[in-house]
Amino acid sequence: MANQPATSLCEAFQRTAAAHPDAIALRTPGDAVAIPWSDYAARVEAIAGGLEALGLRRGETVGLMMVNRPEFHAIDTAALHLGATPFSIYNTSAPEQIEYLFSSADNRVVLCDEAFAPRVRTAARGTAVEHVVCVDGRAEGTLSLEELVAKRRGAFDAAAFEARWKEVDDSDVATLIYTSGTTGPPKGVELTHANVLAELEALLPAVERLGAEDRVVSFLPAAHVADRMLSHYLAMATGLQITSLADPRKLAQAIVEARPTLFGGVPRVWEKIMAGLQSAGITDPAALPEEARRAVLAKAGLDAVRTSVCGAAPIPSEVLEYFIALGVRVQEVWGMSETSAVATINPADAIRVGSVGKPLPGVELSVADDGELLCRGPIIMRGYRKQPEKTAEAIDAEGWLHTGDIAEIDADGYVRIVDRKKELIINAAGKNMSPANIEQKLKAASPLIGQAIAIGDGRRYNVALLVLDPDNCATWASEHGLAEASAATLCEDEGVKAAVAEAVEAANARMARVEQVKRYRILPCDWEPGGDELTPTSKLKRKPIAAKYAAEIEALYAEAEGA
Repeated sequence: MANQPATSLCEAFQRTAAAHPDAIALRTPGDAVAIPWSDYAARVEAIAGGLEALGLRRGETVGLMMVNRPEFHAIDTAALHLGATPFSIYNTSAPEQIEYLFSSADNRVVLCDEAFAPRVRTAARGTAVEHVVCVDGRAEGTLSLEELVAKRRGAFDAAAFEARWKEVDDSDVATLIYTSGTTGPPKGVELTHANVLAELEALLPAVERLGAEDRVVSFLPAAHVADRMLSHYLAMATGLQITSLADPRKLAQAIVEARPTLFGGVPRVWEKIMAGLQSAGITDPAALPEEARRAVLAKAGLDAVRTSVCGAAPIPSEVLEYFIALGVRVQEVWGMSETSAVATINPADAIRVGSVGKPLPGVELSVADDGELLCRGPIIMRGYRKQPEKTAEAIDAEGWLHTGDIAEIDADGYVRIVDRKKELIINAAGKNMSPANIEQKLKAASPLIGQAIAIGDGRRYNVALLVLDPDNCATWASEHGLAEASAATLCEDEGVKAAVAEAVEAANARMARVEQVKRYRILPCDWEPGGDELTPTSKLKRKPIAAKYAAEIEALYAEAEGA
């Protein structure tokens, strides 16, 4: 950022737009849409005028529910310029889940894709919502985006707009990030402009000082703090070009087309890229000559990447080692919505596989007596919206955020996350184990295994439920001449069963005896983000899974006892 730090994201945005008026800020694959910074800024002002005409004022909230598209950035930024607080809703959310968010946020305005309008309007009944705006059409009972912009009042001219955004300061809440709800109803994490600016200031040196010549693909949901930080907010501060990908299933093609210089993804994204390369015969990148590695990266669209990160969940060390050998130094990070995204990062020149790196500048870490990681600094959230008791539970009187993660910090300051405090397996003999560690090894043992959950709390030994990966099932079916590639069919295929059995055996060989999986079941279904088993950010819903598959779990233990 500039020598004089910005006092709000609005100021950061205006500086960037003025510095790079002709550079492309927002685009879609193939340049179907390509918006320069000058146009981005003009759209922000126009949409802000429409929102102001609806009565949106400083401190109020605005709901957003849309796929990754350029309109999101203009609308979110416009709301910020009025001092309002935009928040995003996962596209998989059911009406009752959306209604809960509206009741928490108290928003009077929602902007959404036409496809989501029926759910939004159903959820809005009985809440404070007064206006629904469709960004790509005009569903019944809604305004179109063009109609919203046309509502701008003459009195709200350029000078009034500038005066309004200059009133915004770092204490204003920039967004609400609703937690994924693995342990109860979602909590609204309030991140201020100061939180986000502190995160950017600390993160930028660790990602090689991005600029207007850099590119990123936005494919994670905007409701996920990682996408907001690594595309939306970073662009405001640096001029980074964003390629918005509406369909994340087309990520592989989008990477090749956009050739990002910054690329971040959750572990499953990196695992899928690796599986794709392996299926193309790239099984040992370390054995390839340098020119061949460069050719592989170019074919995958990763040849321009200067900074790559992975976070949100543990990633198998084999995956990191694969990409490092290929020439992509993936920096594993750790953070939470409550820490404004990233709190620790592996230095690009000193990566330690198996750790999540060192704290960002200004971030303090400590480990409590019970092993829980504590975090303190300017990136820590203001609190949970309308939940002071939950805020007090999370942040103690000395400002330490109790993260819920069990961690170790070595003598050099590198952090290793053991597991979630509430998710540790404590078996019948009192042995503590990390289910995530077991699950990582199972998934790393075969690309066929898309999801795994280890069960063993209070039991004598561990069992597991496995879910096949849809993409790799399709590859398997094609390679083996099978007409059907569904999980329901392939889970009964003798070849698949043999491959999975071999993988489980290999994974067990890499675990302590007490961690090993004694029995497992391949389920005849897919687990989708936002469904019964996974949160929208693909975290396991352990208790719901245990309840839904109780019969299968008990059958596994019965089989083991019988044997």
